[in-house]
Amino acid sequence: MIDLYLLALLLIPLFGGGMLAVFGARAWAAELNSVMSFCTFAASVMLTMQVVDTGPQVVFGEQFFIDPFNVYLVALTAFVAFTTSLFSRPYMRIEQHHGKLSAGMLHLYYSMYQLFTFTMLLGLTSNNLGIIWVAMEAATLTTVLLVSLYRTPASLEAAWKYFILCGVGIALALFGTILMYFAAERVLGEGGTALLWTHLNAVKGELEPTVLKLAFIFLLVGYGTKIGLVPLHSWLPDAHAEGPTPVSAVLSGLLLNVALNAVMRSKVLVDGSLGTHFAGDLMMGFGLLSLLVAALSLFRQKDIKRMFAYSSIEHMGLITFAFGMGGPVATFAGMLHMTVHSLTKSAIFFAVGHAVQKVGTQQMEHIRGLLQVSPTVGWGLALGTFAILGMPPFGVFASEFLIITTAMHEYPWATPILLASLGIAFAAIFGKIQPVVFGETTAKPLPHPPALIPVFLHLLLVLMLGLYMPPYLADWYRQAAALMG
Repeated sequence: MIDLYLLALLLIPLFGGGMLAVFGARAWAAELNSVMSFCTFAASVMLTMQVVDTGPQVVFGEQFFIDPFNVYLVALTAFVAFTTSLFSRPYMRIEQHHGKLSAGMLHLYYSMYQLFTFTMLLGLTSNNLGIIWVAMEAATLTTVLLVSLYRTPASLEAAWKYFILCGVGIALALFGTILMYFAAERVLGEGGTALLWTHLNAVKGELEPTVLKLAFIFLLVGYGTKIGLVPLHSWLPDAHAEGPTPVSAVLSGLLLNVALNAVMRSKVLVDGSLGTHFAGDLMMGFGLLSLLVAALSLFRQKDIKRMFAYSSIEHMGLITFAFGMGGPVATFAGMLHMTVHSLTKSAIFFAVGHAVQKVGTQQMEHIRGLLQVSPTVGWGLALGTFAILGMPPFGVFASEFLIITTAMHEYPWATPILLASLGIAFAAIFGKIQPVVFGETTAKPLPHPPALIPVFLHLLLVLMLGLYMPPYLADWYRQAAALMG
């Protein structure tokens, strides 16, 4: 059955992209986009239940590999893609009503949205390192078109910056993949099997350590560009700020995770080959640097979407650091943080999108008193901000607590950097959001509350993960952490 669920998972968004490429200009295109996203999510749920019950499996001639770690990311990706499609339905129509988008632009948006979902799911489930690279490149191309959707000078500049920097990064990742194949060819022989992760994992102790060490450096730098790790991060704030808000939500909540999955797959091979903590040390270094630089950069931001884009860099740095530490506890904490960050950050961008539509600007100095203008938007943004800053009882607090206590035990020298960075980020974001939500304003209240069900659904899940983790989910996370940690 697992092959049927996987086939449905991949073909539904691919078929949806084709359908919307043809019918994307119709009035019901937004509804079709949501239906396709829901069907993809349903397929991911069935696939997840099968894998958690039966364990890792290879299908379709070993070209696809599903285990508890990547199926966890598949379920998270499909869920956030579905809720974002629900949010984008009214949001994009309002943008069209305001004259920012034409029917042709919406046509492009809906078709690329489904293809973007397909490329992410392909990258997560493929067993072939070469196909993972192709999927990441395809994800870049689809999101370039989404970031430039408004066709303003700023959005076109952001799209070109994104394309060029990520193009350079993905080229470095290609060289790392070639080096990985070069090391595997001597053990596995020529042919496609030398790029299959399961085959590489089986013989990782026999691979040439020096070549793998060099390959991981290129892979980390290459895919790290997509993750947004400092100093390869400069595309990310521009892309988030200038693209449509639903695109910001899926970029921040999903695409960064897919790139990190590729790095984690490489880390397992390198650690097994070297027998040292070389890969983990590199990830910890890049993670701490990203966390600190992003936290310091938050004070300088005046655009609300750019500020939360730097927050994404901060949290991806923290997740990279957790995975770099390794071990079941740190990997469990990194997975939990990846989950709550994706849910919380997408919820924040949903609320920010409605606030920006009301005010007509992304400059925080002109956004004031959201609680008076629209209580649902104001509380959505306030609760999302409290959650992303690690305030208890939200799940971000639980994951950050696990990461910090593990660092105190294993790497005490990193603890002051973690605490200082998180404290700086808290002060910067809280100080800027407080007047946005609670300040005085002369704006009139919205006549009708906006549709923010996805916002509060995400925040409710994050709250639940902070208070109680269902045993089924905890066992699932433990299986994945044991495999990757």
